[in-house]
Amino acid sequence: MIETINIHKTFGENKVLQGINAQLKPGMNNLIIGGSGSGKTTLLKCIVGLHEPTEGEVLYDGQNFTNMDFVERVPIRKQIGMLFQSSALFDSMTVEDNIIFPLNLFTKMPRSEKIDRANFCLERVNLAGKNKLYPSELSGGMKKRVGIARAISMQPKYLFVDEPNSGLDPKTSILIDELIAEITQEYQTTTVVVTHDMNSVMGIGDHIIFLNEGKKWWEGSNKEIAHTDNPELNSFVFASKFMQAAREKL
Repeated sequence: MIETINIHKTFGENKVLQGINAQLKPGMNNLIIGGSGSGKTTLLKCIVGLHEPTEGEVLYDGQNFTNMDFVERVPIRKQIGMLFQSSALFDSMTVEDNIIFPLNLFTKMPRSEKIDRANFCLERVNLAGKNKLYPSELSGGMKKRVGIARAISMQPKYLFVDEPNSGLDPKTSILIDELIAEITQEYQTTTVVVTHDMNSVMGIGDHIIFLNEGKKWWEGSNKEIAHTDNPELNSFVFASKFMQAAREKL
């Protein structure tokens, strides 16, 4: 389990996060949602250590990640898989080499075992045999799936996903959501997804945290979100559904 305790983050005079307390549980799709500027990506970056909180603590299974130095954080970072919004694949590397990149960084595994692991991960995301392709030869959905394959190459205990459906058509978005949910359940990862996609919220939102103006405004499941009387959340949900429907008609 990952726990955030009273997380604050400021940039100059800008208070982006104000006292976020949350528990992100294993075997669940923990979704962080909110409008632009609500602080959801900043919270994700504070949790993984890309930003240092101005105040507060992040705990990984009771270990105080915030108070650790770079070397002390390495064992936890080895257990983290990340899928970035842009997929962040290396254009000069093949699909196979992109997937084994974390294995090169963090393990002394022989190359033959790394390739076996890459093959397993590609099969898991339904891209078997695509090892020697380059990112420029892949569709947007395929790039996301390669990103997921790389994220799970280290068999992570914690999986972080930033806007996985950005730039994807609705059908491909559903496939990516289903893949994330399957991996979460199969490996019992603590999965944290930052998204504004209401299809993702309603489809895989086991545990949802809604941020508004840098504060935790609401918390619950996708079954509860439809019955909330929280006006800010209702406004976000309605606006998101309206804009999504409008885009699909274009």
